Amino acid sequence: MTRAAANPAAGRIDTAPMLETAAQLLGPDDGPDVLPPVAPELETLTALLRTHLGLLIPAVEAQAQQTDADSIPKFCALACVGEATRKLRIGDGCTPDVRVAVARKLARCVRALCDHYEQLGGGNR
Repeated sequence: MTRAAANPAAGRIDTAPMLETAAQLLGPDDGPDVLPPVAPELETLTALLRTHLGLLIPAVEAQAQQTDADSIPKFCALACVGEATRKLRIGDGCTPDVRVAVARKLARCVRALCDHYEQLGGGNR
């Protein structure tokens, strides 16, 4: 699996392991060719994605608040934060197909928030 994504000493989030986790569900280009993991691994990945979002949402929100008041990247990032927050409210699903769909939605949110975090100057790429 992946290592911890937070680096408390630096006050920054290491987005690389978060992106690795998302790639396990989406592949490099979010293609439909990626086979979903089996149930126990899918549950672990879903929980890990929820944890990543729990770190990313406040970090992206804080980074966005530090930008100019009329900044387009700020509003895009905050919209993504709102969408990710809504996605966290979705249950894991009661069928295998729904569980995979939910996990992939969370993975897309992780990717998007990592991108916003990087664009707003918080990243490490």
